[in-house]
Amino acid sequence: MEKVNLAQKFSLFQEHWSPKVVAGLNGQQVKLVKFQGSFVWHHHDLEDELFLVVKGRFCMEFRDRVVWLEEGEFLVVPRGIEHRPVAQTEVQVLLFEPATTLNTGNVRNERTTEAGVI
Repeated sequence: MEKVNLAQKFSLFQEHWSPKVVAGLNGQQVKLVKFQGSFVWHHHDLEDELFLVVKGRFCMEFRDRVVWLEEGEFLVVPRGIEHRPVAQTEVQVLLFEPATTLNTGNVRNERTTEAGVI
């Protein structure tokens, strides 16, 4: 039972779109990720995802709308819903999702990665 300092953890990595696991509980993982630019359109067949903006802002694009998220706001993307995060400038995001969640969901490409642990 150790506390986690988000600013300190975010300082440990620079790369974008590469989630880092900082905790786990009940089959879920807490991940930190930095976004900049556009990600790939994808969905998750079995997992819901929570995106909490720690620093900065980004928009979550859906096929029928766009949702802007500011610092201190979060959004849950339900399983099966196609989405694409887009950040004009770097944003720091906390993800809460099942440990089985692949970052690119149903898509496998150069951005597909296993979450590292920090």
